[in-house]
Amino acid sequence: MLANQPLAERLRPKNLDEFYGQEHLVGKNAVLRKVIESGNIPSFILWGPPGTGKTTIAWIIAHTLKRPFFHLSAVHSGVKDIRETIEKAKKQQFFNQPNPILFIDEIHRFNKSQQDSLLSAVEQGILTLIGATTENPSFEVISPLLSRCQVYIMNPLNEKVLTILLDQALKKDSYLAALDIEIKEYEALIRVSGGDARKLYNALELVVSSEADEAGSEKILITDEKVLMHVQKNLALYDKNGEQHYDIISAFIKSLRGSDPNAAVYWLARMVEGGEDLKFIARRMVILAAEDIGLANPNALLLAQACFEAVNVIGWPESRIILSEAAVYLATSPKSNAAYMAIEGALEMVKDKGNLPVPLHIRNAPTKLMKDLGYHKDYKYAHSFEGNFVQDNFLPEEIKGTRFYNPGTNPKEEEIKKRLNRLWKDIYDY
Repeated sequence: MLANQPLAERLRPKNLDEFYGQEHLVGKNAVLRKVIESGNIPSFILWGPPGTGKTTIAWIIAHTLKRPFFHLSAVHSGVKDIRETIEKAKKQQFFNQPNPILFIDEIHRFNKSQQDSLLSAVEQGILTLIGATTENPSFEVISPLLSRCQVYIMNPLNEKVLTILLDQALKKDSYLAALDIEIKEYEALIRVSGGDARKLYNALELVVSSEADEAGSEKILITDEKVLMHVQKNLALYDKNGEQHYDIISAFIKSLRGSDPNAAVYWLARMVEGGEDLKFIARRMVILAAEDIGLANPNALLLAQACFEAVNVIGWPESRIILSEAAVYLATSPKSNAAYMAIEGALEMVKDKGNLPVPLHIRNAPTKLMKDLGYHKDYKYAHSFEGNFVQDNFLPEEIKGTRFYNPGTNPKEEEIKKRLNRLWKDIYDY
């Protein structure tokens, strides 16, 4: 293309009225829009997938409120850069002037010492911090900093918004508007974007550029076939090292759940080659170990947790070996979602029945009044009975005898099933 700036930069919204998507945050009467309109901006973190408008929102806030704006990328910046930026912010402080905004992209990539260096400036109001992250801030942002920030969740852009963005691009961008372009089919452009506006614009720009060279002055007709043809040749333009982040991790998890170690290692290799965040991969395996393997092999959760801790210490490239060992182990383990289904069933019961009272005999009785009211009365201490067990009721009376946990059909849980049948004949009567 002849234009120097990428299409995504040329079409970056200048105000909230030009911003599409994230209606729950910046739509009419939405929480973040109200905060912006009030002019009193707290420090906050935007958490969501790439290309959903995190940087744009930060820029719009600074532009709308006419505040000095500093932008750091956690990939390229260190403690020295943070301190220099804080000093610059101090120099721009004047009486009754709002503090500058510091936008940190990919804040989850800052280590503890880098995040610690921000604390004092945020606490003292030297600057307002806006962080952007694709990872759960609860895991990646230190507690003292997180406690001083609001967290707003950004959603992937839906098909309706992406279609609007495409149509607007053809009208608003001076380069595209000068060409005779018709988007006959939208599906492929939307699919390759994965809900990411930046990837959507990159795909559109690539297809138009390629087709314009061939069409000359004729009309450019964009079809799904043409999009896939051009995008497949230049996939790296649209995703991190050519990887479809959410599709690949989905394939990886489904391969583990499906007990296919070969497919699991293949999809793992795709993520390793694509530069995926190793902690993201390891964290997903910890979840799978509990959700899909559970008590069929309790060691799976221990190994997955050990993998998560190990990759944090080792880093690339050796972590690929640790991830591979864990993936093969999880894939070849027997599977059971019984523990997962147990908590899901219990949660449904809580939602349906509300806060049922705790039976009196298993309530705590620290005072005489509570004892007089019958708290703890007739409680049977299991260790006082043979085999350290005695049948009793530990559920609210209304749901007495309910079975949430149903052991799976695997050797480990068959043993559990026999024990439960021996202990709780009325409930586990197989």
